[in-house]
This record gives sequence, structure tokens and C-alpha cells, in this order.
Amino acid sequence: MISRIIVPLILAFVITSCGGAAPAATEAPAATEPAVEQPLVAEETQSSVSTPEPGQTAVQIPESTAAPIATNTLAATLTETQLPPLDLPTEAANAPAQMVWDGAPTYLGDSQPGFAFRVTYDPDLWALTTDQFGFPAIGHRDIPYCVIAPASGRGLPASLTVEHDVLYAGKITFDVNVAYENGVKKFVTYTGGDGIIITGFEVSFAEQADECLADAVTVLSTLQSVSVSQATPQP
Repeated sequence: MISRIIVPLILAFVITSCGGAAPAATEAPAATEPAVEQPLVAEETQSSVSTPEPGQTAVQIPESTAAPIATNTLAATLTETQLPPLDLPTEAANAPAQMVWDGAPTYLGDSQPGFAFRVTYDPDLWALTTDQFGFPAIGHRDIPYCVIAPASGRGLPASLTVEHDVLYAGKITFDVNVAYENGVKKFVTYTGGDGIIITGFEVSFAEQADECLADAVTVLSTLQSVSVSQATPQP
């Protein structure tokens, strides 16, 4: 009889114990993840350090703090440097109305030996001198850079264009070549002779081109050949 009573009591005790444990498990607080501490951020400086590869040394690279300034760059302009005008001698007192300029022909192979060229000029307008290269020339007294100098055929820069013409002056025939650069007349060459000599001249200028050429043609139209023994010595 006692055993029948004890057995049910034990079973009730066991059931009670199991039923109490279950609520305890459900009431337990959920586990929370530990807070992650944020790393401290270093204050920005005006320099940065590159991370070196193994075996290399870190190099500190300074950073510019100034804002870039926009600047306008002017295109370089090429300008031609002009030589100073020729140094002309003072006009002689009581100079004759006409003077002569004699010289060796520039085309000796096409000229008869023993002859020189001669042109006649007005000393009020022209003066016998030497050009920038030390060769005899005559310079205009009233038009700076207007010069007549002996010349022979030569090559021209690709930037120049040439117009050809013919000038008849008495017994002389001149082959005329007018050189232009960008549409601007730069100089003119005259090549001619009287059948005894063949010689060339270049007329150069910087301003008043038409006036310079008109006075130059007046001089060149007097071209003739003279014996070397009668030629006036060059300065």
C-alpha cells in the first residue's frame, strides 16, 4: 500500500521538476554581441606617407596646401631682328651732280674679262658705302634701309614666293625677280648686262618700297661696262 503511494509521488515530483526548468530556459536574456571599439582616426596632416614594399624605406611626400592658380600663357612670337641702317658718309661739299659706282660683275663667267660695271647716281639721294656684310653698296639718304648691293643667284627660303618680270632700260635688259613673304614685298633683284658684262643687283628696303624701287631703277638704268683700267677704285 505504501509503495503504491510513493511511486505516484515520485512521478509527480519528477514531472514538476521538468516543467519548471523549461520556463527558466525561455526567460534567459538573449546573448548580445560585444561592442566593437572604433579605431581612432589620426588628424590629417599636410603630408602623406607611402606604404613601403618589403625591403623599401617609407618616403614622406609633402602635399601642397596652396590652391592651384590659373595663369594665362602667352604664345611665343618670333620676331625678325632688324639690323641697324647703314652708316652713310656725309655728303661732300660741292659734290658733282652725278657720281659713278664701279665694281666687278657678279657673273664673271658670263662676262668678258677685263671689264667692270658702272652705274651713275645722284649724291644728294645716294651715298657709296658698304653693306652689313662688308661689300660695296649705295644707300639712300632719305629712305632708311633702302640699299642697292651687288648680288648673284641664290636659293630662297620656302616662305618666300617670287614674281618674275623684265625691265628694258636703253640697251640693258634686266631680269627682275620680286620676292614676297606673306604677301609683303621683301626685296627685288635685277640681273642684266650690255653684252659685255652680266651682273646682278639686289634692292632691299624696310619701308617706302615703291619710292625706294623707283629711285633704284633710275640708278640701274645707267648700267654700262667700262674697262678695269678706267674703273674708279672701290672704297
